[in-house]
Amino acid sequence: MNLVLQGVGDCKPRLERIAALTASANLTWLSDTALRCEGITFSTALCQTIEVAAQAAQLDTTYSIGTHKMGDYKLVAMDMDSTLITIECIDEIADMQGLKQQVSEITEAAMRGELDFAESLKRRVALLEGLDASALERVYNERLQLSPGAETMLKAVQAAGLKTLLVSGGFTFFTERLKQRLGLDYTNANELEIIDGKLTGKVLGGIVDAEEKKRTLERVCAKLGISPSQAIVMGDGANDLKMMSISGMSVAFRAKPVVREQANVALNFVGLDGILPLLT
Repeated sequence: MNLVLQGVGDCKPRLERIAALTASANLTWLSDTALRCEGITFSTALCQTIEVAAQAAQLDTTYSIGTHKMGDYKLVAMDMDSTLITIECIDEIADMQGLKQQVSEITEAAMRGELDFAESLKRRVALLEGLDASALERVYNERLQLSPGAETMLKAVQAAGLKTLLVSGGFTFFTERLKQRLGLDYTNANELEIIDGKLTGKVLGGIVDAEEKKRTLERVCAKLGISPSQAIVMGDGANDLKMMSISGMSVAFRAKPVVREQANVALNFVGLDGILPLLT
């Protein structure tokens, strides 16, 4: 069993301290902020000890049997809100209506898996009725930021020849702009209805929920002639679990507990580029 430890900043002393707990005879530095402990004897007690110590040291831990290479994968699929970007776009749009807290509470419950995503989205979008569509541009220009490590990660996987998919329960207004900005290959998201420059409070067509995210991943894989097991899927909310479940590597990025528990990889402290040391 191998364990990769990762942190941010000047974390070498912390990495070495946690690595010592593994009693690994073979330590490999993958970067200044990532250390692989190879051939450790896995046990529940050891895992619990390492997890508690790593959490306190603000380090991420990833266990694996053997090693993984970038060439093992052909596609990286990403959720958008709170994964590729730091915000939940619908919450920020709602802020323009003075309704951010009300909408955020629904968003959080949906991401924890406590509410049906499609119904929760309809409820949230309905609250936006009458808002000037220029609010979308304001959110994109003034509030949308890429998550830490996003550009580094994307440049590395694109340079290695992997295709990229942005599949979101958010909105096409943002996914299409990010597609052009970041050179992404495929996108799928919900389209807000706009009439006479105002949001109507409705979504056009079907809603991109957990099942549609999974179907999107399957369609893109079929188009590329690959298996979903050759895809890396990154997300943070319960509506990402279905597409994560069929992937070769599922990555929970600063995610809700229900997602962290089911993912192969949980990145709580490092950026999205934290997948790169795992593919070395």
